[in-house]
Formats: sequence, structure tokens, C-alpha cells
Amino acid sequence: MTRTLAIGPYNDAEKQGLATAFDPVFLDHPGAIAGLDAQHRDLVTTVAYKGHSAFGAAEMGHLPQLGLVANYGVGYDSIDVATATARGVKVTNTPDVLNDDVADLAVAMLIMQAREMERASRWARSGKWAERGEYRLTRKVSGGRVGIVGLGRIGRDIAERLAAFKMEVHYWSRTEKDTPGWTYHPDPVALAGRVDYLVVALVGGPETEAFVSRDVIQALGPHGILVNISRGSTVEEAALLEALETGRIAGAALDVFCNEPKIDPRFYALDNVVIQPHTGSGTVETRAAMAKLQRDNIGAFLAGAPLMTPVN
Repeated sequence: MTRTLAIGPYNDAEKQGLATAFDPVFLDHPGAIAGLDAQHRDLVTTVAYKGHSAFGAAEMGHLPQLGLVANYGVGYDSIDVATATARGVKVTNTPDVLNDDVADLAVAMLIMQAREMERASRWARSGKWAERGEYRLTRKVSGGRVGIVGLGRIGRDIAERLAAFKMEVHYWSRTEKDTPGWTYHPDPVALAGRVDYLVVALVGGPETEAFVSRDVIQALGPHGILVNISRGSTVEEAALLEALETGRIAGAALDVFCNEPKIDPRFYALDNVVIQPHTGSGTVETRAAMAKLQRDNIGAFLAGAPLMTPVN
């Protein structure tokens, strides 16, 4: 029997890679662990995990020999790291390999929102361009003021891209960073009040839940645009919807939502929201790199070698 479980919606290429390396048992979701034969569960030492369902004490409790949960993705907020640490279970993730794609998408969504590219495309496709003339004027992005909430690996890559657009870069982080002339704000409300565009690049989890609060959204103001490529949980979604519906902010560009993929239908009724289906790392090249890094972590653990990207 295999020592590895692969849990989550892996595509065919990812399944093939895992099957070749470890011959795992594939499960659709963590709840399926309980349905395995007890003798098999007692042999499992590693889990390759992909998804957003909770993987916590109950799931780990079914696997007494578990030593590693290798997460597919940089965010690991669905995994109970505290419980894993207490049990001596290591957790890994797949950072860095997805930074470029996520940063690229953040910039693209910001431009898409400010230049109203979705609506302008519909204007042309519907025949209104020919019938009614040019599309209305939109917002300039280059030279504006942008705030980055969370200046980690991805946040810094976003900031560097936007600096190349001649933008004035402001940021919030838990500590002030060594930055090339960017302005640090210890308070996210103060940050939001100083910028035209606010990009959320926080890690997920309880510590950042609703970090971009009603007060932050209010401070962004009626001309402000919010971009979120982190987790839906990092933004107070009810407050964001109210602000979008009432014009208290100009718009939003969102790759992540609470309760995704079944997001609040109020978003679909809004013309001032760019919606993406959580595709930040969604390129063939990056997903292949993420899958390889996940496999490398599992292989290192099984060989007794140092882990590539340990979380705890």
C-alpha cells in the first residue's frame, strides 16, 4: 500500500506526475480520508494537498503516521498549521514559482478596471461603436498613486511592476521594508487615504481576515479602485459590496472572493467590478512548476532530506 495520499482537484498532468513519483491514492476532498481502510490509513506518511477545504485536526487524526502535508499553492490557510506543528507534522507550500503570474494578473486587472476594458469591448462587440461613436473616456493608470497591502514576495513584485509605470508606490507591511523610495504606512486606513489604487497582497488565514475593513474601504474614497489577488477573506466583503453599489469607491478588480466559486451574485450585477475566477497562478508553465515543487518536497521528506519550502 502507498504511503502517500493526493487530495484535491489535480489535473491529468499533475496526476501523472504524482502517480509516476509516488503511486498515491487519489481522493477528491479531505473528508474522504475517513472512508479509507484503517490499515491503509495507518501507513500514510505524506499528503499532497490541493484545495481550499479545511485540512485540520480531524483529518490529521485519521493518519497516525502522518509526517508531511505538502500544499499545492503559496497560500496554506486551509491547513491547520498549529495542529500540524503540535503533532510534529511538517507543512510545505509552493512559493516564488507563482510570483510573476500573480503579479502580472494584478497589474492587468488594475489596468482592465481603470481603462474599463471589459465594458469597452462589449461596446464595440454590440455595434455601439459604429452606431453611437467612441467609448467614453476612462482613467489613466501611469503616474498614479498605488498602495500595496502586504509587501511580501508577491506584493513587492507587484510594486516593482507598477513603479515601472511611473507610479508613486505606498505600502503597508507588518514591518517597514528596505524599499527604493517607496512610502511606508503603519496603518492601512492611512495608506488607503493616500492612494488612488489599493492592491491587496496579503496571506490568508485568521490573522488577516477582513484586514481590509470597512474603514479602509471608506478611506479609499469615491475615486479609488481596489484590486485583490490574495484571498477573499482578507477583505470585508459586505462592506466592499456596499461601497461599490453606492459609489463610495469607484470600482474593484477581484480574483478572489468569499465562498468561491459560489460568489455573492450581487457582484455580477455591478459594471464597476472586474471578476476573475481565481486564476492568479493559472498558466501552464507556473502550475507545472508548482506541481514539481510539491513533488520535490514529498520526495525530500521520503528520502530524509531537507524540505525545499517548509512552512513550520
